[in-house]
Amino acid sequence: MNKSKRPFLKKKKKKRSFRRPLSPIQPGDRIHHKNISLISRFISQQGKILPRRVTRLTLKQQRLVTKAIKIARILILLPFLNNGKKWKRTKPTDRTTGLRTRERTKPTDRTTGLRTRNK
Repeated sequence: MNKSKRPFLKKKKKKRSFRRPLSPIQPGDRIHHKNISLISRFISQQGKILPRRVTRLTLKQQRLVTKAIKIARILILLPFLNNGKKWKRTKPTDRTTGLRTRERTKPTDRTTGLRTRNK
């Protein structure tokens, strides 16, 4: 049978050479929560941990970096959020000021609970 009459047979594709780029962490670098200069490279501007496909880390390195970032956040070496917004106190609302500005009324028999019986 002629090869042109067999459509189910596919031609062999050439294999592409795939080489992963080198990791940004050098062999001498320690992934530790006190190494802020290294850890801060793997955090976005908003303070989120960057994914592995962006950072080009191995699975083991990504796990270590994630744990180091979380420990550094707990120890207040890194911020949880890094969005630059400063929270300012706004004007007090009616809900918060109204509780203290109410006028007190004189207690009546109903409010004091001292009811007298009419005999």
